[in-house]
Amino acid sequence: MAEIEWGNQTVIFLLLGFGNVPEQQILLFPLFLTIYIVTVSGNILIIVLVVGDHHLHNPMYFFLGNLYCLETCYTTNILPRMLASFLTGDRTISIRSCTTQFYFFGFLAATECCLLAAMSYDRYVAICKPLLYASLMNNRLCIQLITASWMNGFLCISIVMCLMSQMQFCGPNDIDHFFCDFTPLIRLSCNETHLVEILAFLFSCILTLPSFLLTLISYVCIIGTILRISSTTGRQKAFSTCSSYLIVVTLFYGTLIAVYLLPKTTRLRALNKVFSIFYTVLTPMVNPLNYSLRNKEVHEALRKASKKLNESFSTYFFPH
Repeated sequence: MAEIEWGNQTVIFLLLGFGNVPEQQILLFPLFLTIYIVTVSGNILIIVLVVGDHHLHNPMYFFLGNLYCLETCYTTNILPRMLASFLTGDRTISIRSCTTQFYFFGFLAATECCLLAAMSYDRYVAICKPLLYASLMNNRLCIQLITASWMNGFLCISIVMCLMSQMQFCGPNDIDHFFCDFTPLIRLSCNETHLVEILAFLFSCILTLPSFLLTLISYVCIIGTILRISSTTGRQKAFSTCSSYLIVVTLFYGTLIAVYLLPKTTRLRALNKVFSIFYTVLTPMVNPLNYSLRNKEVHEALRKASKKLNESFSTYFFPH
């Protein structure tokens, strides 16, 4: 077992995950492997289509491309380590690997909160103010919103990590989670953690609550506009699409708020792992289907890409 220095300490953690029952591991490994393959392949497919098809070079797909890139990294930060522990039974993780995993998780989760809010504003302008869309959602504003989202995530988690780097750990080094998260790590510290806990709580509030509120307001306005559509079929289709977006976004923000902002009661602690699955595993898997794979533009881009691929194969294997 490799031991890594953290400050003046040599620390190895044990990720307890979902328990150590062999029958359970056998069931969980194929389940999470399937989820990981579906998530990564779906996200990468949309990224390739967005980059390769000029018809998708517009603000909505610019935001979606960033979201799918983020969620590919987000899922890859957590699931491969979990899958390896299911396969080998080795649930140990060094302190540096653990804090690195937490750093990227915090960075990407914070960025996604801001990014979803920016995307909801884009959809609000597109549906509620269509005549102003081209002038309001110009390239400069889109780049500013994307940059601000990534920078907010980076700055917040970097400040928290600077304080956490001063912590000492004195055991027992058991982390009752399937990845290295803030609260399980803080519980293992021997130091006074009041300052870093307050700071993390404030950043969580700033990143989740305003973003969630902006997203909710945007979708309420969008639904109000949809209800004024004269065509019953068009109204039902638009409402179905919008409501599915709202459900996924509410699950993402709602479970984050439940884990990081609500008081840590015994019942909530017991549900933390379940809530964490929603924003680390299920949301990244559902988002490509929810936001893109049901769109006509994506279907058309996929059809064109398939046609080009078939032509390339035909030319290569069956040259005239």
